Amino acid sequence: MITITFIDHLQQATTVQAAPGTSLMQAAVDNSIAGIVGECGGFCSCATCVCHVDPSWVGKLPAPEAMESAMLESAAADHPASRLCCQIALNADLDGLTVHLPESQF
Repeated sequence: MITITFIDHLQQATTVQAAPGTSLMQAAVDNSIAGIVGECGGFCSCATCVCHVDPSWVGKLPAPEAMESAMLESAAADHPASRLCCQIALNADLDGLTVHLPESQF
């Protein structure tokens, strides 16, 4: 299992576990993490699963692909470490991942 810590906009941390291969968005939804909507079900078409990857983890993730970058631009995700949770596939290298959640997805 992969351990992930979600930190909300009030700095409250919630740590969950998910199976390798699960998307970060699905891990959040499966564990009722407030602040991750995942309206499109993980198809990179709604930008309601924006997170800010903790600086210590940014370099461990692959760069966003073109579709994700476009969705982030349309969502006005102006944080330099913004990512869509649906585009982050969990694997052993991400065990311990920490992400911060914005106050709102809209």
